Amino acid sequence: MHAQKSRRDPDRRSRIRRLILLAAWAVFSIAAAVLAYYLPWRNLFPAIRIPARAEGEMRVHFLDVGQGDSTILEFPDGACLLVDAGDGSSDHQLKLNRYLRGLKPTSLEVVATHVDADHCGGIAPVIETFGATKLWLPAVPSENAVYRNAVAAAEEKGAETEILTRYRAIPGACGAYAVCISPYSLGEDDPNESSAVLYVSYQDVQILLGADIPAARERLLVREYALDETIFDSGSYAVRLDEVDVLRVSHHGSSTSSSEEWLSLLSPDIAVISCGRGNRYAHPASEAVARLAAYVGEIYRTDELGDIVLGVTSDGYTVTAGNESSKRSYL
Repeated sequence: MHAQKSRRDPDRRSRIRRLILLAAWAVFSIAAAVLAYYLPWRNLFPAIRIPARAEGEMRVHFLDVGQGDSTILEFPDGACLLVDAGDGSSDHQLKLNRYLRGLKPTSLEVVATHVDADHCGGIAPVIETFGATKLWLPAVPSENAVYRNAVAAAEEKGAETEILTRYRAIPGACGAYAVCISPYSLGEDDPNESSAVLYVSYQDVQILLGADIPAARERLLVREYALDETIFDSGSYAVRLDEVDVLRVSHHGSSTSSSEEWLSLLSPDIAVISCGRGNRYAHPASEAVARLAAYVGEIYRTDELGDIVLGVTSDGYTVTAGNESSKRSYL
């Protein structure tokens, strides 16, 4: 009788241990799920260390987010304007979140230049994590998932939404501003043709963010500007395309963009191409690079250099690619 009881006791203890382990695993799983809900896993990674901004400096961060586009305008007061947010894939979203945490923006506005996933895919997660005061929506809406998610995130976080078309100005600190020069109206239906082109100005340095516009839209803007150089001005915010210093190249350096007419008008000191290493579109196209080389002083590419940071002060501007030792000054 005693021997039989002694054989049953280990079985009973074993069952109790298994029950305890299962209960502990259930508690851990529930705790992890609750933590993930209130603290997304991307926030568990450290912020990217970004050098402090100089007094009165505006910075433009052209981020390496693969075959996508994401640019952060960091105004002199620390407010940030995020222009597109990459494709929303895990690695690119983690990079963007860590970068924004490193910048610690005092406020955040977000622009979706158009509805393509490589530009708009990461907008919803950014707004969900950081909030936003305003989401600027593209002129051509969409029923695709990334567009719906971006709008839903803005509504959830109480961000104002507004359509971005020509003459809408986004003021920054200390005289910095961005003006939308295209598209003209809401009556367009091609996402690339109508993607939002932003002219940015600060301390006599002019920057143009070309979104994904093709050569046909570039030529249209050139023709309009030839009629009247003040045609794109928004109130007191002047737009002078023939004074552009820095160009963020249209459509990742596609062969169907960066027309000779466009580049001849702009003739920037430098051009920045946002594209992914070994991308399946072969961006930037050799034809586009050849045209750029004929009109641009220097070309910077995110697929070769990673993040590219433009720093603008009253003394001119600097370009840093990779690390401080690579910084170049343009006075």
